[in-house]
Amino acid sequence: MISLPLNDGHSIPQLGLGVYKIADALAADTVQVALDAGYRHIDTAALYDNEVGVGLGLARSSVPRDDVFVTTKVWNDRHGYDETLRAFDESLTKLGLDYVDLYLIHWPAPHQDRYIETYRALEQLRTDGRARSIGVSNFHPHHLDRLLAETDVVPVLNQVELHPWLPQTAVRAYDAAHGIRTEAWSPLARGRAIGNDTLDAIGVKHDKSAAQIVIAWHLALGNIVIPKSVTPARIRANIDVFDIALDAADLAAIAELNSGERTGKDPDDLD
Repeated sequence: MISLPLNDGHSIPQLGLGVYKIADALAADTVQVALDAGYRHIDTAALYDNEVGVGLGLARSSVPRDDVFVTTKVWNDRHGYDETLRAFDESLTKLGLDYVDLYLIHWPAPHQDRYIETYRALEQLRTDGRARSIGVSNFHPHHLDRLLAETDVVPVLNQVELHPWLPQTAVRAYDAAHGIRTEAWSPLARGRAIGNDTLDAIGVKHDKSAAQIVIAWHLALGNIVIPKSVTPARIRANIDVFDIALDAADLAAIAELNSGERTGKDPDDLD
């Protein structure tokens, strides 16, 4: 598994398992399957309501805790310094962990205008060692401009919707210029990659599926990527991508899919 250095001296596995919309009752088995398949990065959130199951999966696995990179996030209804600290305590209890590797602000929720004080709570959690690294999710460059101007710790990562139809070129460039890693959620555009003629053709060329081609595309761009599945065969297939070498023609063909279409909300619109 390839790991990428973060700006705080830690590192993150470039490919992980996302668990959005995985029921709590299924999360433990899903996490165990992923860890057995070689994953060392699990991404959850308070919103997903499966932190208990994720924690059980981690506890049941034979993989040592320190070998697994665990991310969770604070939801929009818990913004604010004190409330974020309480939300973090609740997440840590549900996960059954002493620390998380990464804690993120899930959305900036700009209409609330509280993401600065929320991030200051993350800075305190980092100082305390209970969140080893801190970052953000769904932040546009203008949100990051304000964050960098008014807080002390540069986020290690910005997790955003990112796939061939929404490659987030400007966000990735901004992040890179400020030493911030870009991580892709909805990396397969919520299934849109499956059955796409362009991706299928590239898959035939490399003897891989369209989903595997998109994951390899993310890796080639330097993105951190967290595809989600509850199907053991797909979980294993999604990590079987490190032998794919996309060439210039493949990358050019995938670039043609860019339409700017989102599968989720624009960060400026979600409270």
